[in-house]
Amino acid sequence: MYEYHGNKGSRRQQEIKEPLTLYRAGGFLFISCRRYQTDHLQIYSGGVRILNVQLGDSATEPVGPAVTLVYAEVNPLEGTIVGQTATAFKDKVEELSGGSITIDIQANGVLGAESDVLDTMLGGGGTIDMARISAFALTSYGGEKSSLLSVPFTFVNRDHFWNFATSDLAQEFLLEPHENGSGIRGLFYGEEGFRHFFTVKPISGMEDLAGMKIRVSNDPIMTGMVEALGANPTVVAMGELYSALQTGVVDAAEQPIANYQANAFPEVANNLILDGHTLGAIQVVITDEAWDKLTPEQQDVLTEAGEYASQYNRKISEETENKILDELKADGCNVVEVEDIKPWQDACKDVIEEATKDNKELYQQILDMAN
Repeated sequence: MYEYHGNKGSRRQQEIKEPLTLYRAGGFLFISCRRYQTDHLQIYSGGVRILNVQLGDSATEPVGPAVTLVYAEVNPLEGTIVGQTATAFKDKVEELSGGSITIDIQANGVLGAESDVLDTMLGGGGTIDMARISAFALTSYGGEKSSLLSVPFTFVNRDHFWNFATSDLAQEFLLEPHENGSGIRGLFYGEEGFRHFFTVKPISGMEDLAGMKIRVSNDPIMTGMVEALGANPTVVAMGELYSALQTGVVDAAEQPIANYQANAFPEVANNLILDGHTLGAIQVVITDEAWDKLTPEQQDVLTEAGEYASQYNRKISEETENKILDELKADGCNVVEVEDIKPWQDACKDVIEEATKDNKELYQQILDMAN
């Protein structure tokens, strides 16, 4: 019989040329006679190949004391990119921690809008430990770097965003709220696709937005963009947007495609124009209070799970968006393609200059990542 002594954190690859099987006990991986295969192990009649297996003292051994982290998500878990990302993060954290960390996802905005959630997190008290937020949500809380991610027409495509999200610069952005004393820190970036306008009345181009009441959050950049397009920005909480569209409080709004469908907005605003004014950059944040109560090993678990969830998000985002867009078209949504984006960019020129004037060099670094 062969045995593999797997120390915690070790990664090895080896091949054993015997008819073998595998079992585990007392911190060791034992191999004898059996046929078996997983993503990381291939056991066959001629031997066994162990591929990139990370072994701890036990596959289910808890990492540190039991802790529950409440995670806020304003959108539904089902049918949204951010919902799938949250679930992937939860599952990976609970797997890597051996069940010592439980991620309690509170979705559908039950804990409030993003601004409400951030107010609660920054106010302390520990009722919300983590949240998935839009990058622009930190603008009102001194997030000067994060605000650059919501500047209209910054990212030319998804690859451009991911060049940023996987860079050293992104780590500086994630730690900005911690370093400025806000009391939270970013764990990882993701995206939910480009954001587009949708309207109650039919629309064929940018000029049709003029005079409309368009829902905005409390983001000054978004407000400026709507004004630049000749429309009237109207602050409405995400949880109230459906009824606001239904009753005429607002005439239009903007969201990524997956969120548009998952929140049933086509029922009340069945016109979608694919202007892609911003990429829906998201980040998952955790309070310093929650972070500090974790052991170093548990902090490592969250970091590793964040890296996994970020890559999972990258994998599913475009595929999910394309699938949903096809469904919307099949269901009769009036989807309008934008053939020439330059008039939109020109209309937002002053907004872009105003939003980036204090961080021109930093913003240029992001623009240069398109190459």
